Amino acid sequence: MPRAQSLEPTPRRRSRGTDREWAPGRFLEEFPLYRVVDEQGQVADEAELTIPDAELLRLYRWMVLGRQLDERMITLQRQGRIGFYIGSIGEEATIFGSAAAMAEQDWIFPSYREHGAAFLRGLPLETFMCGLFGNAGDAVKGRQMPCHESWAPGRFVSISSPIATGMTQAVGAAWAARIKKADMVPLSYFGDGSTSANDFHTGLNFAAVERLPVVFVCRNNGWAISVPREKQTASETIAQKAIGYGMRGERVDGNDLVAVWNATRRARARAVAGEGPTLIECVTYRMEGHSTSDDPRAYRSAESVEPWKRRDPLLRVQRLLARRGALDAPADAALLEAVRAEILAALRAAEALPAKPPVESLFEDVYAEPLRQQREQLDELRAAMAADPRVANPRHVDP
Repeated sequence: MPRAQSLEPTPRRRSRGTDREWAPGRFLEEFPLYRVVDEQGQVADEAELTIPDAELLRLYRWMVLGRQLDERMITLQRQGRIGFYIGSIGEEATIFGSAAAMAEQDWIFPSYREHGAAFLRGLPLETFMCGLFGNAGDAVKGRQMPCHESWAPGRFVSISSPIATGMTQAVGAAWAARIKKADMVPLSYFGDGSTSANDFHTGLNFAAVERLPVVFVCRNNGWAISVPREKQTASETIAQKAIGYGMRGERVDGNDLVAVWNATRRARARAVAGEGPTLIECVTYRMEGHSTSDDPRAYRSAESVEPWKRRDPLLRVQRLLARRGALDAPADAALLEAVRAEILAALRAAEALPAKPPVESLFEDVYAEPLRQQREQLDELRAAMAADPRVANPRHVDP
């Protein structure tokens, strides 16, 4: 398949300490960048375009919604209406392409940029936004920080702040599925920085030894917060790390929705066939800061981002759909307007709810039935709230 040379890292010459000959660029050849659709929406091999136009259009709408939501929520954080946000601008094809390629019964073990996968699995926008506000509609009752949602009805496990922890969880779920003889393949997401964490080694090693049915998807977006990829691993690729664990590795253009979808489908099929896990490296780019708490201007130039703006995954799918006659300019404009209206309606509904979860929720979900001590503590709290408005409203300030 065609390869974009500008996506390749600069090879570094070093001693490998073995008698096996090694030369710079060797692993770039062993793990070529798989691509189906180029930046102009052109397809080199029509046989590789396996997604029907209707599904492409559906996923494009989700990608547009994800982008618009990220931009709107960043604005809300700057306005002080929410405290924190972490998005996926520039990485939408990696997220939606992989999540859509899995089966409905498969569990997803996310990192913290896969909100789009939760939406695909049915998480309502309003419920997501309630989690950002931590209000009475928050599904986890204010017990998580923003952007750490979970959605059990869609088999979407809770997001965790520590990196790579979902990998070992996914491996455990795969092992349980094997024991139960269940048709379920977990999908584990993580960033390139996570490949330097101990759970990466533990998860891949155990999964490969037991030949467990797991799909590992690395969003190689170039940055582990402010640390560039080449400063946290000397590997020319992430995919080559699969060799050391004895599993299949594949390197994909992460801004190509079709390529990501195809690679994930192949990985799931191998898992179901008993061929074990697959490590998929999706080469993409984080076009914004790590989160709203991060200013990327402190560690990278604006010029370095410009080439990736031209590789925008949304533009690629838009151009592909236009070439196939499945989307014209008026329809695209109408789609954008509808998405913005959907986001605004969810935002208004979320902001209309009470600012805090009910006080009773402090004692829920700990035991099946509250203990006597918990019931007594709740009564004491209610009495304190009735006696002092500052307890009922911590932001209360005496005039």
